Amino acid sequence: MTRSEKRHFRLFTNRQSASEDLKFLQLFDALDAADTYDEAQVLAQVPALKRVQLANLKANLYRQVLSSLRVYHAGQNPDIQLHEQLDYARVLYNKGFYQQALRMLEKVKQQARQAEMPHIVLLALDFEKLIESQYITRSLKDRAETLTTEATDTVAHLANQHALSNAALRLYGLYLKAGHARNRADHARITAFFRENLPAAEDSRGGFFEKLYFYQAQVWYHTLSQNFRASYRYAQKWVDLFEQAPPMKELQTMLYIKGLHNLLAALYNMLYYSKFMQVLKRLEDFAANQTRRSSPNTEILLFQYIYTNKINAYFLEGRFTEGLAIIPELLEQLDHFKPQLDIHRTLVFYYKIASLYFGSGEYEKAIEYLTLIIQHKDLSLREDLQCFARILNLIAHYEAGDDASLEYQVRSVYHFLGKMDEQQPMQVEIFRFLRQLGGIAPPQVREAFIDLKEKLTVIAANPYESRPFLYLDIISWLESKISNVPVQDVMKRKFRQMK
Repeated sequence: MTRSEKRHFRLFTNRQSASEDLKFLQLFDALDAADTYDEAQVLAQVPALKRVQLANLKANLYRQVLSSLRVYHAGQNPDIQLHEQLDYARVLYNKGFYQQALRMLEKVKQQARQAEMPHIVLLALDFEKLIESQYITRSLKDRAETLTTEATDTVAHLANQHALSNAALRLYGLYLKAGHARNRADHARITAFFRENLPAAEDSRGGFFEKLYFYQAQVWYHTLSQNFRASYRYAQKWVDLFEQAPPMKELQTMLYIKGLHNLLAALYNMLYYSKFMQVLKRLEDFAANQTRRSSPNTEILLFQYIYTNKINAYFLEGRFTEGLAIIPELLEQLDHFKPQLDIHRTLVFYYKIASLYFGSGEYEKAIEYLTLIIQHKDLSLREDLQCFARILNLIAHYEAGDDASLEYQVRSVYHFLGKMDEQQPMQVEIFRFLRQLGGIAPPQVREAFIDLKEKLTVIAANPYESRPFLYLDIISWLESKISNVPVQDVMKRKFRQMK
């Protein structure tokens, strides 16, 4: 809790009775003063508390804290305010003030429609129908048809919104589990799912959230399919939707900045550097805006998205060594947000940190962070990340001159990919090359690198086989070995040509 939230909690609880009579408030003060929870220390600090009372007091304290936070944040959450007005309408109804209850419900419906919350509209309509069906309120003339039409339209609107949000969520789940489509079969399966589950929709129809979920589903589908131009187009529509409805930036801040992040991801995959930097500045300016509404959820997302895309900018520019300067503050923030961060985001950061070290020629440090990914045993998230962490780890061992463990690393990766059914042509060629590299005479090594680069260039030209190159720029690494220059120098040269 923030300092102001704690102050509000004490004022909120003191309304009930004298503070010295509130044992849960004494418990709150004891917990607030402690760095970590220690039951013995709490009991020693507050002698009035008995061990047998502690479980009930903690439960009561939890309810009181939530009630206080609900009141404290009500002004920032229209849904809380609207539910409160529904509660007031119930009180009026229970007291027999039916006309006043109906006026309150009409007000709720108007505000809920303005806030794009049809589920609350439906709650108000159900309550209106209950009142009208039980009592003669002198408003029944034509009300039956009006309420029926309103309810039917709202249900259809809500059903379409849920169908779109379900499709977007399930496509996002596919991306988290396996990443981009691995082959033609993957693409066909994802496309079939997309067509079966996405309701027909047009940009000009539906409410704000129907359009938003439609754009989200399109972004995830095209990202999965590696059609980054289409992904960029719909991510831009996602962001434009908020630009056309400025109040929604405040009401749905997390969805706005997530749209900016997905727009940045599409631009990064397209290597559209100038536009990428423009959107990144917009995201950073939004984070620095002192007038925007701040919340823990918003701050966590801004941390994730800004640092992710700052590192991506270093990748595009080929400035790996300069990018290392960001790692200490990134690790500090990772530790700060650790209780709220999901493991998926943490693994992605480890991979990006490892890539910075690899590009800077610090292979031992790269191996250190890749090992953190490899040691994560839950393979239900980001199988692709697990796969390419192992490939980059294998190459890092080769670059570090760790010949003793190279053979073991090859066997380990083959074993992993065998379980994952993930042996794509790019991987097979790299493994074959690294296994044979020890037997190649030194004068012929450069020719071997040239031969591998030619093979991989042909593989990368196949849209269904280009997926591995999104995670590992193996072509640039090979060019660095062929020309005998650091890999970041190769990427800097490509960046200058790209601008």
